[in-house]
Amino acid sequence: MRFWLALAAALVLLTGSRRVLAEGFDAAVAGLARASPDDVARAVEAIGASGDPRALPILQALSDGELRVDDDGHAYIYNKDGSLRDVSNGTGTAGPGHPPSIDNGVRRVLGPLIARLGLQSSDPDTRLAAVADLARRASEEDQPALRDALAKERVRSVRRALISALAEADLASEDAQLRLAAVRAIEDAGSLNLAPKVQALTGPGEPDAGVRDAAKHAVRSLHRKQTLVDGAADVLYGMSTGSILLLAALGLAITFGLMRVINMAHGEMVMLGAYATYSTQTFFHDHFPQSEPLYLVAAVPVALVSCMVVGALLERTVIRHLYGRPLETLLATYGLSLLLIQIVRSTFGAQNVEVQNPPWLSGGFEVFEDVVIPYNRMAVVLFTVVVVGFVAYVLRGTSLGLRVRAVTQNRPMAACMGISTARVDTWTFALGCGVGGLGGVALSQLGNVGPELGQGVIVDSFLVVVLGGVGKTAGSVVAAFGLGILNKVLEPIAGAVLAKILVLMAIVLVIQKRPQGLFAPKGRSVETA
Repeated sequence: MRFWLALAAALVLLTGSRRVLAEGFDAAVAGLARASPDDVARAVEAIGASGDPRALPILQALSDGELRVDDDGHAYIYNKDGSLRDVSNGTGTAGPGHPPSIDNGVRRVLGPLIARLGLQSSDPDTRLAAVADLARRASEEDQPALRDALAKERVRSVRRALISALAEADLASEDAQLRLAAVRAIEDAGSLNLAPKVQALTGPGEPDAGVRDAAKHAVRSLHRKQTLVDGAADVLYGMSTGSILLLAALGLAITFGLMRVINMAHGEMVMLGAYATYSTQTFFHDHFPQSEPLYLVAAVPVALVSCMVVGALLERTVIRHLYGRPLETLLATYGLSLLLIQIVRSTFGAQNVEVQNPPWLSGGFEVFEDVVIPYNRMAVVLFTVVVVGFVAYVLRGTSLGLRVRAVTQNRPMAACMGISTARVDTWTFALGCGVGGLGGVALSQLGNVGPELGQGVIVDSFLVVVLGGVGKTAGSVVAAFGLGILNKVLEPIAGAVLAKILVLMAIVLVIQKRPQGLFAPKGRSVETA
């Protein structure tokens, strides 16, 4: 019986306290209708101190100019459809009301108060934004709220932000114990951005020997972490760069590796694929705006088919008459590349165009602490895996692939067996150009698209094909990822230009030892190559 009586009393007290809080909140909201900005500022403080969960939305609406009040002391927030919602009971109203009277004094109270309330939000992103806002203000008045939030916080990214915000103030404190605790907290959190400030405590300017020793240990730990983070980031970004190289080189591996055609216009196939993506985006924007985020899915077959058609046309009209004459083929395809560039300039203009990432490719994924890989780069790597699988299936698992391999190994014998070698040549060249167009789809997600886009990838594509082994798809995969990762690792050390030179020297040395590439053909194919 005593238990039930105690429980009933607790419920009564809880209900009463909630009623008191609600009445205090409503009274504070009514103060927003006062004519004096000073009264409005006091009402804002009272709303923040009320502890009511409605405090943050109403103060945020006040800050954004989306709050209206009437003479009866009611406050309304604009909904997305433009209607007004009563803050107290959530019902709609037709009355327009008027904006509260605010000035700079109200805004000075409003900003920090919104940030402190944001620390209590259930959304980690809101809490993270609140920490960043309070850290920029660097006010001692905010430190109690930050310390309370740190004691309750369980999300690692928000904890790191809280530790960084508090440590910046504690490192400058006159209390040696606070400085020591801040150094240890920075080391435990691995806050790399605070490493320079911790480094400053290792010198003679720091009077406390314990703080100096802890700072030296923390600096060494942060440097080790920085090395690990940089190495991991280089490898991951190198993989995405290697994916672009592979997509650009895969089509070239077909036309140059299998057909022995030096196609200097292959870079323009990549460029045409990128412009096909841009055109698909524009078409969806004009005709299907509600489905615009899906334009990238439609751009893949559009780029593949359009580049295959262009490739088949070039093979039928120009390339077919130049087989066996590599110098003439090189000059003719170089002229074709200039022609395609000029056609694109005349059609789309000389300026670069922007292909926007769809919403589902915006943002990034934190692989581990301080290493974030954008979703568009992850998508490029996965797309490359799919394209490589598609090419391998076509060449190894279809009748077209069987005919391509037969013509490549022994053209006269394939013709005697009834294979139309001319038709196979057309399909092979078209396939190589189509795969290059898919490379343009991926490249359009990482930067702007321009008429000279293909000129920047053609040389690297040839290097990938030659290094991997002419005609060897697996060699192109290894060479592309190897060059991408090596280039990203060398760039921070030697600079972008010197890194390119070092990579080129490494390729020359490899080719000197293995002239047929990393994956040299074996057996009878060596004699026919």
